[in-house]
Amino acid sequence: MRQRLPFFAAALWWGSLSAIGFFAVPMLFAHLGSPAIAGSMAARLFAGQTWIAVGCGLVLLLASRPANGDAPTGVAYGALAFVLGGLLLALLQQYGVSPRIMARENLKLWHGVGSAMYFGQWLCAGVTLWRLQTVQLPPAA
Repeated sequence: MRQRLPFFAAALWWGSLSAIGFFAVPMLFAHLGSPAIAGSMAARLFAGQTWIAVGCGLVLLLASRPANGDAPTGVAYGALAFVLGGLLLALLQQYGVSPRIMARENLKLWHGVGSAMYFGQWLCAGVTLWRLQTVQLPPAA
């Protein structure tokens, strides 16, 4: 289980980013009558996504620690920078960019910054997932 948990967390993180950012939010803007209502709902979805990212990131960070206390090596070490980068992007977007978008402060600029940060987080989660899938699991007993 300990060997499969990081892969599951990375898959959940990347999949939830994909589903919310590339499917659910565009559907809100396409089918809700008002961009203000769609934007408000999208902000709630993105806030929920931040907590999914934090939870999955914490699982990945904890799972990357070897049981004997040594520094992480191999695939876990290669993915560690992307986990930390993705977490940083998620938190910066939620607490730095999102309030400015909701306040409609220079909306074009902050929406562009937020979109770039979301895409960066999606890439970090994807690279993490890609690197973790190369870990060889022992055969099931």
